[in-house]
Amino acid sequence: MTHDVHIIGGGLAGSEAAWQIAEAGFRVKLSEMRGSGDMTPAHQTDGLAELVCSNSFRSDDADRNAVGLLHAEMRALGSIIMAQGDVHKVPAGSALAVDRDHFSAGVSAILLAHPNITVVRERVDVLPANGLTIVSTGPLTAPGLAESIGGATGAAALAFFDAIAPIVHHDSIDMSVAWMQSRWDKGETKDYINCAMNKEQYLAFHTGLMEGEKTEYKEWENVPYFEGCMPIEVMAARGVDTLRYGPMKPVGLDDPRTGRWPYAVVQLRQDNASGTLWNIVGFQTKLKHAEQVRLFRTIPGLENAEFARLGGLHRNTFIRSPELLDPTLRLKSRPHIRFAGQITGCEGYVESASIGLLAGRFAVAELRGETLAPPPVETALGALLHHITGAAEAETYQPMNVNFGLFPPISGRTKKADRKLLYTARAREALAGWIAA
Repeated sequence: MTHDVHIIGGGLAGSEAAWQIAEAGFRVKLSEMRGSGDMTPAHQTDGLAELVCSNSFRSDDADRNAVGLLHAEMRALGSIIMAQGDVHKVPAGSALAVDRDHFSAGVSAILLAHPNITVVRERVDVLPANGLTIVSTGPLTAPGLAESIGGATGAAALAFFDAIAPIVHHDSIDMSVAWMQSRWDKGETKDYINCAMNKEQYLAFHTGLMEGEKTEYKEWENVPYFEGCMPIEVMAARGVDTLRYGPMKPVGLDDPRTGRWPYAVVQLRQDNASGTLWNIVGFQTKLKHAEQVRLFRTIPGLENAEFARLGGLHRNTFIRSPELLDPTLRLKSRPHIRFAGQITGCEGYVESASIGLLAGRFAVAELRGETLAPPPVETALGALLHHITGAAEAETYQPMNVNFGLFPPISGRTKKADRKLLYTARAREALAGWIAA
């Protein structure tokens, strides 16, 4: 099949871009190297839109949370990623978490069956010289293509570390010690497994993190960590109580044995629909595997834990998007090429997919001979796009999740408690106007 747009990379951004373009009636060639004999250091399958790290799309609260607002905006624009996320969700309180295997299988089945999409299992090592192209190879771009991108941009890609959390078999968790509860009892059900620690246990665990043997990455020295996915031992090094104000915070969780908040809590979130696998929330790590098993089995309730996957760390790359891309994600030096997803420097599953959605819609407009204005900066989509393509200083540009700090401030004096509601109300009105236009 001849094609109108060539998409390189079948992750969340590439899958979303392909869907948007194909649904508009144009033909897509989607190149994905997994399944051709190549594999990245982090992926485990050849499925499209595979979730590599967490299984959570984070908060689904569209009234008070920026990522929840982004969810709502993507749903309004017919996102396949959000539609399949909703189909394959698993309990996670006020968050949207999915069965990662069923989710990927659902996206794959729909795209593979679409008459306007041809999926080709191949590794692309050189940027196409012509033809509308979307590069959505993500932060694990193959070396050959990364070199070609470097040649086209005139600047070497930046890099940062991203980490993976371990996954535990449910039947190995001691539920006579752990208990089910969502923080502050949010959501209709008790969606998290909680393992409480007293002060002595927490301090011993902290010492174990600090002293545990870690994997070294000497060839990647001076590569920064992404703040939103930082190894737990790196957080621990910032201070003895840092974890108690981060992934191990006990607030809003009542230990049924005492009726009080514990000193610290380790939470696990359901990772698949059948509830047989649970990931340890916020426990991304570069500890060596044997050290992880030893230390994590000191957590009350996990003394006999069996791990389906242990934590890991990989190097991610992204481009200086504010310097290199125009407001519609086109590479200024080669405007037939757009970039989408995490390679642009957005961070997070939903953020990656949302930039794929926009890249797809910009490509559709170009194919139609039309001009599509970027979404208003008052929306979550517009605020994230503005950050990527022009708001940040290129020299200090770092990956970022969507957050209200990217939005224009609310004018006038407002109560802090009302500010998030004002942001989301303003965003809904702005998005409705953009869609209507």
